[in-house]
Amino acid sequence: MKVRKLHHVAVAVSNIEAVMDDFARILDMPRAPIQEVKSQAVKGCLIPIGDSEIELIQPTDPSSGVAKFLEKRGEALHHICFQVPDTNEALKELEGKGMQLIDKQARPGLAGMVGFIHPRSTLGTLVELCHPVSGKGH
Repeated sequence: MKVRKLHHVAVAVSNIEAVMDDFARILDMPRAPIQEVKSQAVKGCLIPIGDSEIELIQPTDPSSGVAKFLEKRGEALHHICFQVPDTNEALKELEGKGMQLIDKQARPGLAGMVGFIHPRSTLGTLVELCHPVSGKGH
C-alpha cells in the first residue's frame, strides 16, 4: 500500500457552524460547504489547509459512533486520513497483513471513497484511508 499524503485530520465537534466561525475568525481559515453523510450519521466539511485539509464532523444521530465519541472524549481529534491510490486495494492488502478493519470495502464519505482501520491495529488512533473521487477532497 502506498500512502500518497496525509489527506486530512478530523475533529469531532458538537456545533460545526460555531467551530467554523471560530476557525475563520481566529485562524483566518476559509469556510467550507457542509455536507451530510447519512451512512455515517454525520454532517461535515473539509477546510483546505495547504495540501491537506481539516475535517469537522458533527453527529446527526445521538446513537452514532461520533456522538458516543463526543460523550466520552468531548470535542477532540477523531481520526487521521491517508490518501491512497485505491481504497479497496489498500484495505485488502492491510487485512492480508493482519490489520483489523472496520470496513472491508470502501464506502462513500466526505473525502471520496473511504475505509477505516480499527484503532486496535493503529496504536489507538482511528485511521481512515481515502481515494478522492471527482469533486471530493483534493
